[in-house]
Amino acid sequence: MWKAFQRYRTLNPEDRKLFWRAVVLLPRIAISLRVRGFKKTKDVLQEKLPRTSAPPVENGKAVETIQMFGRMVKAAAHYGIVRPTCLVESLALWFLLQEQSVPASLRIGVRKSSDKFEAHAWVEYAGAAL
Repeated sequence: MWKAFQRYRTLNPEDRKLFWRAVVLLPRIAISLRVRGFKKTKDVLQEKLPRTSAPPVENGKAVETIQMFGRMVKAAAHYGIVRPTCLVESLALWFLLQEQSVPASLRIGVRKSSDKFEAHAWVEYAGAAL
């Protein structure tokens, strides 16, 4: 735990703010999915996006920004108060990237193998899974 705290202290203030936004967002999305379901939760998140888009992230900085967002959501999932599913994490990452005008896509894959239903959710940017 001490090493995690030391890593946290090395973050710049913007990244710390992003971490705490993700810590708060993850349980809210988890609860919303249980109460409202997927479609309504995604619709509510889309409604919360600003009407005027943020200036797009510069191409050179886009990968850096996306990677930092992914790391902060992962850290929030690991150290936060809930252990979110891949769907909850993906919705949170997708929402945070949409706020920054990053054209990321939410993807959901399902399959049935040997009478077992499996599903996974992830976020893609420029055709690559994050």
